[in-house]
Amino acid sequence: MKEFLNGSGMEVDSLGKKDVTAMIKTAPEDLAEVLELRLQLAKSSVRKYQAMQNAVCADGRCHGMFQFYGANRSGRWAGRLIQMQNLYRNSMPDLEQARDLVKAGDYDTLDMLYDSVPEVLAELVRTSFIPRPGYKFVVSDFSAIEARVLSHLAGEEWRTEVFREGRDIYCESASRMLGCVVEKHGQNSHLRQRGKIAELALGYGGSVGALKAMGATDMGIPEEELQPLVDMWRSSNPHITQYWWAADAAVKDAISFRTETHMLCLSLVV
Repeated sequence: MKEFLNGSGMEVDSLGKKDVTAMIKTAPEDLAEVLELRLQLAKSSVRKYQAMQNAVCADGRCHGMFQFYGANRSGRWAGRLIQMQNLYRNSMPDLEQARDLVKAGDYDTLDMLYDSVPEVLAELVRTSFIPRPGYKFVVSDFSAIEARVLSHLAGEEWRTEVFREGRDIYCESASRMLGCVVEKHGQNSHLRQRGKIAELALGYGGSVGALKAMGATDMGIPEEELQPLVDMWRSSNPHITQYWWAADAAVKDAISFRTETHMLCLSLVV
């Protein structure tokens, strides 16, 4: 791909996602299409089909998909091989029709009916897993679990009230940070994204680097607005900010003095 692009007059050092996305903006139409296809085919969701083929056993099933205590720092279960904890979400209304076309190898019709074949393949990843007769798969997840637990532990009461009343934490966070009413499908709805990216990146001590890692600049937030965004989120959540430093001090004391330390409802023992 690099050789082709260089030979076409486009100097390329890297084919990483961010680099390719940036190149598409200035590339000639034909090369932009090639780069767009590159992005689509490099989707981790599409590559899962190869992982499935590699992982399936003689009994037609995949084993060893999760490892107990696989994440060293948190101790949580870790996804292995196909990465079942990270599957592309379905949104197509006609999944069965698309699945039948793929199974039949009718890619011409698939290409004619859908804008992006790789996107269709990504949508069909979840349909590749079939429960044994008499069983069914249930897909579930905790809603904003990190933000809920953190708010409770730190005693950030306004946030707990938001969750208790079933309101949108992203809108409420943006409203507090920016000093205006932000509604999901109403006033200043475009500002909800500020609240969302801040909630996802900053809850556990993250700063400008965390915002960038979460794609803040890719979403159109100017780099000069990142630090003010951090400052506004922290000033809107003083109890959470204090909780970080209390936890930090407790950990350091426990390690330094080899003793048991306590803070709020968190107990750290070394």
